[in-house]
Amino acid sequence: MGQSQFPVLNDPIDPDVDLRVPAQRRALRRGQWPVLAAVAVGGAIGACARYGAALLWPTAPGTFPWTTFWVNVIGCGVIGVFMVIITDVWAAHRLVRPFFGTGVLGGFTTFSTYAVDIQRLVEDGRATTGLLYLAATMLAALAAVWAAANLTRRAIEWRQS
Repeated sequence: MGQSQFPVLNDPIDPDVDLRVPAQRRALRRGQWPVLAAVAVGGAIGACARYGAALLWPTAPGTFPWTTFWVNVIGCGVIGVFMVIITDVWAAHRLVRPFFGTGVLGGFTTFSTYAVDIQRLVEDGRATTGLLYLAATMLAALAAVWAAANLTRRAIEWRQS
């Protein structure tokens, strides 16, 4: 019988870290807790903002889910701007990216609601709308992050010249 493809629980996560050594376990925990807290707080803020958008602009059953569509597109645009700024302009604190990029924007944008919206549209006999939503969200989100990143880079170059 061959070797299992799944790691044994006692195997180290990182080849440079031996979790059997107490000092290395403590160092790993100490370094990760601030990041985990930043993502959690940011995620709560982002999810509350998305929930607020859904309350302000509810989507009627069986119709195109415009609120979730725009939340995802706007969130992708903001991440395009954010990533250019923190990589090309500003030497951000190590917790800024986990807090804002992963937490706030990860909590604000939503793949799960997008998937449920598509499922509901198909179940309601609106498969064409569901497929349109599936494709439009993906294309618009990718276009938003690309356009926002490029426009931000151009604005930075223009400002520096």
